[in-house]
Amino acid sequence: MLLELLNTTPVVEGSTRDALGTLSAGRAWARQHGGTGSSEELSCLVAARDTLQDVVRGEREPACLGEFLNGVSSVPDISGGKLEWSLEVPAARRMAVESVLTWAGLQETKPGRFRPCANPQCQRFLLDRSKPNSARWCSMAECGNRMKARRHYQRAKEARNS
Repeated sequence: MLLELLNTTPVVEGSTRDALGTLSAGRAWARQHGGTGSSEELSCLVAARDTLQDVVRGEREPACLGEFLNGVSSVPDISGGKLEWSLEVPAARRMAVESVLTWAGLQETKPGRFRPCANPQCQRFLLDRSKPNSARWCSMAECGNRMKARRHYQRAKEARNS
């Protein structure tokens, strides 16, 4: 859900489209991802998304995410012979908190693999699952091909002008 949340503000035909930008669209998105779609939940979700986007882009320090974790606790329970942890958080903040915790988990388990797309006209993010950690674009079919075509065009233009 984290990647889907961060990718709710793509650039389409030169304009940013916000999938959470209207109450009805935001409610539908939240419900589709296990939320209630309440106004308070959407407010928390948008705030977390915007802050996470800034952090992943390197525009803000990760410490700013701490505000989303205030008053949150994890409670242990032994069930079926094994230890399980459950998150205690107000329902309206659950999705936002889970997104921040997922980001933190990725930072620990897959450092450097969660990043913005290398296309400067794109606002999407990617989780690099490649072995060499070399993925650059959110989608090879979209951004990758566009960027390669731009570089080819630029090289051809420079060769003509030389």
